Amino acid sequence: MSPGRRRAALALTLAVLALAACARKKPRVSAPAPAPQVFVGATEEGMASWYGHPYHGRPTTSGEIYDMEKLTAAHRTLPFGAHVQVTNLQNGRAVEVRINDRGPFVEDRVIDLSRAAARQIAMLGPGTARVRLRVVALPEAPAPGFFAVQVGAFRNRDNAERLRADLARRYGVAFIQKYDGPQGLFYRVRVGRESDVPAAQALAGELRRQNFTPLVVRVDENAASDPL
Repeated sequence: MSPGRRRAALALTLAVLALAACARKKPRVSAPAPAPQVFVGATEEGMASWYGHPYHGRPTTSGEIYDMEKLTAAHRTLPFGAHVQVTNLQNGRAVEVRINDRGPFVEDRVIDLSRAAARQIAMLGPGTARVRLRVVALPEAPAPGFFAVQVGAFRNRDNAERLRADLARRYGVAFIQKYDGPQGLFYRVRVGRESDVPAAQALAGELRRQNFTPLVVRVDENAASDPL
């Protein structure tokens, strides 16, 4: 083979190898921030809100009747019966609450306080405040459950079912939980059945790349909002 043909063959080989490397290379995707495992002393920061009427006197997700004058709160992933110290980072005031409900189902919030708890840290008027949570006690025998990712809530059952069926085909596990609240009946579409929060966060990252607004939530066995 002449030197010119050898150079041409070498250039062609290098081009093929470069194309193959590009084909194997996957686009980089930002991984979701890892969530800590639950333990006494674990902390979390974010926005808190509070709820009173018209939820007062209605069942919480745990089945307990909500009393806005007790020091309780809703959290998406902590087990029912966990005790959490909530510190208002704007004024340093703190309160200890017991988790007995699920929520808040708003992306930028980490806890929903009872009215009594919100009053103690002076956030009734503003309605929200940036807080630090610290787990101070955990139940000895938390109710069995798993972690899923909520991707939508619908008033129309058919719309919820269409989304559930599509996600079940793509992710294997998807289900609907109904919630009968003060604003009426909603059908919440949730995906996955993960054993811990980090695994659910990884699934949430995949769903976020599909343009969903995912919320990781603990699904408790025999809770007030059972899967349909």
